[in-house]
Amino acid sequence: SSSSPCPLSLHSKTPAEWRPRRSPSRTSARGRARRSSSPRRPAPPRARAPARQGGAGPRGTTRERLRAGQGGAGSGSVMIRRIHLAEQGMTGVPKLNPKFSTKRAGTSKVPIINFEVSHHRAVAAVRLLRADKGKAFVDLLNEKANDSGENEMGYVERTLGFSTRHLDDRDIRLVTVIVAGTVRWKRYIDYLIMSLCSEEKVFSNMEPLLLQILRIGFFEILKLNVPAYAVVDENVRLAKVALRPGAGNMVNAILRKLLLLKETDSLPLPNIEGDDRAQARALSIIYSHPVWMVRRWIRFLGKEEALKLMNWNNSDPYFSLRVNTTNGYTRDDLVNRLEDLQVHYEKSIMDEFVRIREGMQAVLQAGLLKEGMCAVQDESAGFVVSVVDPQPGETIMDCCAAPGGKTLFMASRLAGQGKVSALDINKGRLRILMEAAKCHNLDDIITDIHGDLRLYAKESTVKYDKVLLDAPCSGLGVLSKRADLRWNRQFEDLEELVCLQDELLDSASLLVKPGGVLIYSTCSIDHEENENRVTTFVQRHPEFTPQGVHGYVPAEFITDDGFYSSSPTKHSLDGAFAARLVRSMH
Repeated sequence: SSSSPCPLSLHSKTPAEWRPRRSPSRTSARGRARRSSSPRRPAPPRARAPARQGGAGPRGTTRERLRAGQGGAGSGSVMIRRIHLAEQGMTGVPKLNPKFSTKRAGTSKVPIINFEVSHHRAVAAVRLLRADKGKAFVDLLNEKANDSGENEMGYVERTLGFSTRHLDDRDIRLVTVIVAGTVRWKRYIDYLIMSLCSEEKVFSNMEPLLLQILRIGFFEILKLNVPAYAVVDENVRLAKVALRPGAGNMVNAILRKLLLLKETDSLPLPNIEGDDRAQARALSIIYSHPVWMVRRWIRFLGKEEALKLMNWNNSDPYFSLRVNTTNGYTRDDLVNRLEDLQVHYEKSIMDEFVRIREGMQAVLQAGLLKEGMCAVQDESAGFVVSVVDPQPGETIMDCCAAPGGKTLFMASRLAGQGKVSALDINKGRLRILMEAAKCHNLDDIITDIHGDLRLYAKESTVKYDKVLLDAPCSGLGVLSKRADLRWNRQFEDLEELVCLQDELLDSASLLVKPGGVLIYSTCSIDHEENENRVTTFVQRHPEFTPQGVHGYVPAEFITDDGFYSSSPTKHSLDGAFAARLVRSMH
């Protein structure tokens, strides 16, 4: 279902000192273990070598003088750091704010910022590592990631042994692109990495962090227009610093193999031959989708349509903005702000919507969402609200409301007359919904209810004019925006979801007034979750009759059975489904 992403600002803590980079062995877990288990030996006294006549002494001499506190103003460690960077050809080293101490802290914990590695790649590697374990969101523009920038930097420091500097808008955009793209193409990338390893066990036994760094390098080389030398150098350096020199050497060897194969147009690919299962397995590698999805789509959609769908899922997604008319804004107002921000847009077929492919970070930073001018919502969700057709004076129940995109849109359609009750089992997401309602001046129209629909429907005596059940589903219609969802879904999930959808439909039906309307919707393109659920529901509840959605949405979105259905390949929208079910008066 649609959501209204909020920005994730990645703020690093302001450093109390600027330490020189530790050696790779000290930044690795193995190095730390050696230090903790080995007795500490006193350092031998250092002899200062004489300086050369007529010029600077050797490099070691300069370092020794600096350690002894000689050689000009500033901390010796900072000067050594600058010499080390200068020797590597790195310029533009950030200056330390004079109000911060350059002395080593005693026992206090301070972040160690490493200015040698590519910061957006370091953050991307850690985010990929966490996403693999299901503990991070792939898309930085997610409402759950709000206000977690310092936590993000904490994860980076604990994983890599150092921190990155504060990420600016460009860095955040790069992290978003790299992480989403790497996750999207993971199956294809892993096939290539395994093909280029000397033995299969090298891939299967590869350290998780090393694998993420390699995946980033492969995605940049294969899918992004990044200079090859930069990809190799930066990812090799990250592997050496975050792990050890040998890891960097492996990254260097494998990435250079990839570059050679790409230049000679000889990348290995599986042959699409054999029975249906074998062909689906090959296509699942080439188009980077789970085998069960490929087989299911070929079976129900045909091979040509299945390939189109996978291409759509692998393309860079666009975002849609819905203008908030409740606050008095028009689409022209939103368009003018986008032009001021130099964000390219195109107008949607829906009057309240505008599409953008790039520039979401600029929209967020400009505060267009916070000031209540607009919300992030796909037109497919807007059409679901059109199927509900909220009218002033009506009472509406949104059964699985959070994060609230449809709730807000329905409330805005009531023109200040009527009520929307937003029920959800997740208290935190309800809080986000109500914060957005205040932002849109709709908090007097929307009432939040925390609870499980199945229990609430049994106990409630209140009946509603319209009840929207935007049911939990597989999300197979939104895979272009949810890069990680394809890997988090199993075929067995469909069976469990179908049972849950039936339970929720039965419960939602109890809240509908006689003569009222129940609207069932999903963000899936699978018939089992859509048409089949409606058919079996009507068999269980003959008091409900399907009503065609003609007049509520354009004809091109209406199926032969009179349901609303949007298709990514046909309509260039997220996939969604909605059905109107009218309850009899008796």
